[in-house]
Amino acid sequence: MDIHALREDYKKGELRRKDLYDDPFKQFEKWFQQACNAELLEPNAMTLSTVNADGQPFMRTVLLKYFDEKGLVFFTNYESRKAQQIEHNHKVSILFTWLPLQRQVHITGTAEKVSTTESWEYFSSRPRGSQLGAWTSQQSSIISSRQLLLMQFEQIKQKFMDGEIPLPDFWGGYRVVPNSFEFWQGCTNRLHDRFLYTLQEDQIWDIHRLAP
Repeated sequence: MDIHALREDYKKGELRRKDLYDDPFKQFEKWFQQACNAELLEPNAMTLSTVNADGQPFMRTVLLKYFDEKGLVFFTNYESRKAQQIEHNHKVSILFTWLPLQRQVHITGTAEKVSTTESWEYFSSRPRGSQLGAWTSQQSSIISSRQLLLMQFEQIKQKFMDGEIPLPDFWGGYRVVPNSFEFWQGCTNRLHDRFLYTLQEDQIWDIHRLAP
């Protein structure tokens, strides 16, 4: 398969220092809102990178569920592979790729568990089927067939047929607390605009333009 001719010239816009907020969270919120306004598919989808005990990186797509000045929050099974790797090494990176806008946002930081109250507040807002799915799946474990998974789902469905579904003790949220943000805007001739925010010890963000 010959793919060397696949290319796109980026002409959606430019990014200048004067266009940026001094606070990267405000800049992220602006771009995130624009991604939502553009009606992109899953604008909150982000690639989460972790590292195992042998130094092997792993990536997967998770969904951002909310963010504020404290960090960016996603939810998962605390017994999953990603959770085990976070337990070993709290340093993570996340990447938002908004291709129709020719933009990327790369964030590095540390992941920490959110409170049980926060996890419950989100869990209780999920559709009932998603709540049952959280109880059903032993995430990242080897299973013999999909049929077995569906049988387990039905068993859990019967177990919680009446009343509120409780929060599993093995399920909850992580907050990624950033120490850097990079905003990337594609530009023509591959001369892309990149700005890196780096958190300093005095909690001030330094901002630098990076070469493409």
